[in-house]
Amino acid sequence: MVNSLSMRIGHIQLKNRLIAAPMAGITDRPFRTLCHEMGAGMTVSEMLSSNPEVWRTDKSRLRMVHFDEPGIRAVQIAGNDPDEMAAAARINADGGAQIIDINMGCPAKKMNRKLAGSALLQYPEQVERILRAVVAAVDVPVTLKIRTGWAPEHRNCVEIARLAERCGIQALTIHGRTRACLFNGHAEYDSIRTVKQTVSIPVIANGDITDPHKARAVLDYTGADALMIGRAAQGRPWIFREIQHYLDTGELLSPMPLAEVRRLLIAHVRELHRFYGSGKGLRIARKHVSWYLQEHAPDDQFRRTFNAIEDASAQLEALEAYFENLA
Repeated sequence: MVNSLSMRIGHIQLKNRLIAAPMAGITDRPFRTLCHEMGAGMTVSEMLSSNPEVWRTDKSRLRMVHFDEPGIRAVQIAGNDPDEMAAAARINADGGAQIIDINMGCPAKKMNRKLAGSALLQYPEQVERILRAVVAAVDVPVTLKIRTGWAPEHRNCVEIARLAERCGIQALTIHGRTRACLFNGHAEYDSIRTVKQTVSIPVIANGDITDPHKARAVLDYTGADALMIGRAAQGRPWIFREIQHYLDTGELLSPMPLAEVRRLLIAHVRELHRFYGSGKGLRIARKHVSWYLQEHAPDDQFRRTFNAIEDASAQLEALEAYFENLA
């Protein structure tokens, strides 16, 4: 079998080639910890705005990583002002981040109206100013996440990749769609393959990596150094363990036993209650529970009932009862 060698980002050695993607409102500390336990070689925090006015909010405080977190502590920052981005990088590195990732891949309108995220790909000179400012600001490795371009007729990821390498970026993640594609259609891996053949820094492939077979195929086709997995880990954080097992052995793990799904889900919900406080925690738990139960609860009745619960301990009781019935 192909040896699933791990990769390095600067001086930092990952334990494998699987990375949990930053997802706003999803990859909070409880979810990152879970992905780490389930076999992710690295997890990246939710995107933090570089606007200093928002840093003091509870939301931003909770999003920042801290020294006592398990695994490699990587933080993603977003913005379009080189000085603000440099300051955001410094604050996060001082707070415990071991890797700073720059977001130039987010297709959200809110981000792109402010000329951040993937909208920046239209302005290589500004991209260069931001990259140079952030790399100069911190002693930790800086990575970059991009899309293949801003529209199918404007794919410029090869140009941006070369620029990133010149600016001292230590690894590049590419989502195989343009900004205009949002999350529609299928990811295309030709551009990622071309970038991998063009630059010498590690390249991480992202987009539509949904199962072990797809993971193997994308690694083989693109030659990428690692894979970043986002939406496929929602409600299935054990996807990292499944993919790693397949890369190592060529065999598929048997499906996660229901008792283990129950244990993980209830522990995750408990941790959300603890991390955010019961009021906010129970609201955030709803989407995670909905994702976990997608394959186990095809009928929406339980989810509707569950989403109406306004008490944290009642949420846990409802889940226990649900799994008792399934068993």
